[in-house]
Amino acid sequence: MSTFGGIRHSPSSFSSSPASTTLFRRLVWEGTVPLEIRVDSKELPANSNRGLECYFIQAPRVSYLPLLIPEIKRFLQEVVFDDEAARLMKEEDWWFESEEGHLLKWHWPVGLIYDNHTTLASSRPAASTSARPQAVPLRLVLHLASPPTDKLLLAPSAEACKQAFMGQLKEADFLRWGNTKRMTGLRKAEQDGMWEGIKEHNFDDYWRVASKVTPTTMPPRPSSPPIVQSSLHTRPPSADPQGAPDKDGGYSVRSVPIRLYLPEGPVMQDLAPPLLEDGTPNTLADLLSLHLPLLFPAPSPGAPPPLAYALLQGVIAPPEAELAWLGACMSGADGWVNICIGLGRER
Repeated sequence: MSTFGGIRHSPSSFSSSPASTTLFRRLVWEGTVPLEIRVDSKELPANSNRGLECYFIQAPRVSYLPLLIPEIKRFLQEVVFDDEAARLMKEEDWWFESEEGHLLKWHWPVGLIYDNHTTLASSRPAASTSARPQAVPLRLVLHLASPPTDKLLLAPSAEACKQAFMGQLKEADFLRWGNTKRMTGLRKAEQDGMWEGIKEHNFDDYWRVASKVTPTTMPPRPSSPPIVQSSLHTRPPSADPQGAPDKDGGYSVRSVPIRLYLPEGPVMQDLAPPLLEDGTPNTLADLLSLHLPLLFPAPSPGAPPPLAYALLQGVIAPPEAELAWLGACMSGADGWVNICIGLGRER
């Protein structure tokens, strides 16, 4: 893993052509994680085949647990349950736990659940001193009855998942531009098309619409003044006529939608402007040293190395990565850059 240093790039150093931007977005889209899903043995119906109650799946990172249920259900009906048990199954009662007994957040993307579990494992005393994540199956327990409705809040159905997904897109839209006009300006058929793209795992269908609300990697014009992010309700320079060429660029947004996930800790969210007050790009190192200075000391001569690492879309993110570029190329399908913080450093 790279160490944090005082590297400072010009805004154009992380910009990319439309072709390379599409390449990174496709790499994120095509990312998968291994899951081992085991039905709770106490809830298996009589006459079930108890030697085959585990199902392995390579799940898309951008998908959601409720969207995996139809495939799991087909497997259980064909291999594990007898005809009577298959007929009586009610998938609306299904819910997931981790192997350790933690209730899983069904409205989180599968990739975020996996990365969060990876960094959580790194914080345990028995964890290896190496920070490099290992690609091992995440073991989940599938319960077939008695969902804890007080903790789930809503039944983990595909429709509820769609509503949560749309809510995340609108929140990300507001953070970027100070309003949700880009999302609310989409026709219903376009919004539904984005969700269908997730369900069917169709990159082209999703990005045909998502490209209308996601910033480009176009750098700001050199003559543009620094963007000072004092309020989400002030008019950005990019809204003025002279800023028109880069008004949709990642460096012109008010804030990059970013969340930091700590192991067994809170989820941190704050304004993350793409440019610092002096006009230089805001980087991942800047963000982490600001919010987690004990884990990521500010770059300076003689500063100690970081005590943690940042995991984004399954890879350890370089500290010099610019937030604007991450927001345009490495965000999830819901528009958010979800960064999981793991403890330890690579030897």
